[in-house]
Amino acid sequence: MPRPRHDSELLPAKERMRNAFWALLEDREYRKITVTDIVHEAQVNRNSFYYHYGSLSELADDAILQEVENTSIAHLVDETTDDHGIPSMDDDAVREHWHKRISAAINSSEHRTRLNHMALLAGPHSSPELMDSLRDFTRMTLFTALKLDESDMTLRSDLYIDFAVGGILAILRRWPELREMNVAQTLYDDDIAAMAIGLYLSMSGDEVRDSWKRIFRRRGEDGPADQ
Repeated sequence: MPRPRHDSELLPAKERMRNAFWALLEDREYRKITVTDIVHEAQVNRNSFYYHYGSLSELADDAILQEVENTSIAHLVDETTDDHGIPSMDDDAVREHWHKRISAAINSSEHRTRLNHMALLAGPHSSPELMDSLRDFTRMTLFTALKLDESDMTLRSDLYIDFAVGGILAILRRWPELREMNVAQTLYDDDIAAMAIGLYLSMSGDEVRDSWKRIFRRRGEDGPADQ
């Protein structure tokens, strides 16, 4: 029997089915979810499901892509580059923007819900197919935000993209643990911000050496970080 849905008369059918996908994935393994489960949870009929999606995997991809495209980090990259994907802010401005976006991700219930959903894809209820979709869509979103053309990618930028995606997936695997901790101060730390800025510049294809030199020079002047 489907759970009562107070929003079922308000939300469009596709949104209700995406919400149903996440609710069911939290409850059970992906391989045990069926189209019947989705239509019951979302309170739609099977014809409505197949009008929008050809299969359960299509619904999964749609739900994953929507969450990845709306993450705070994707917005951070997009807002700090120009139309050609070149950084449009200096290091200090990017650092300030980093703090703002991290604060939004941690303090906004909407962003925390997205993180919770994406963490499910890296958790025990997921599947290799869902992980592949998460990895591919995260990579694609970074390409779009940085205005990169994959056919013109340098090996350096390509490797940095893979490195960034791997880091995002690692954090998502640990998110069930991290969300119970006060991680804001750690993420605000200048060392973390400096590393994020360097990675961001490297992915963008912009000349990164001068930025790294400034970062290390500043750290040297400030003295060693607290242990």
